[in-house]
Amino acid sequence: MDKVTQIPPSELAERLRAGSAPHLLDVREPEENEFVAFPNSTLIPMGQLLRRFTEIESWKDEEVVVYCHHGIRSLNAIGQLRYLGFTKLRNLTGGIDRWTTEIDPSLPRY
Repeated sequence: MDKVTQIPPSELAERLRAGSAPHLLDVREPEENEFVAFPNSTLIPMGQLLRRFTEIESWKDEEVVVYCHHGIRSLNAIGQLRYLGFTKLRNLTGGIDRWTTEIDPSLPRY
């Protein structure tokens, strides 16, 4: 597998502010997503990705930032998505946990 391209929270924050946001895919569990999530992100838990990928199939050739709590599940999800033909995938370095410490400390941490 190719080296996964990471996107640090600071770069994603800048992209979101500039209005050039990539698709955001949350691969955590629903209860984690209810606790804290990015606005306009799509939730497909990692364990459901292979059977639900058609929900995001139109993103195959568009930039997608995949995130989870710390960035581990999202790395696994990227492997699955590559297998399914997705081409522009980035992993949020440190997941939403790092985002809450570096970018928006007002968000809850868990």
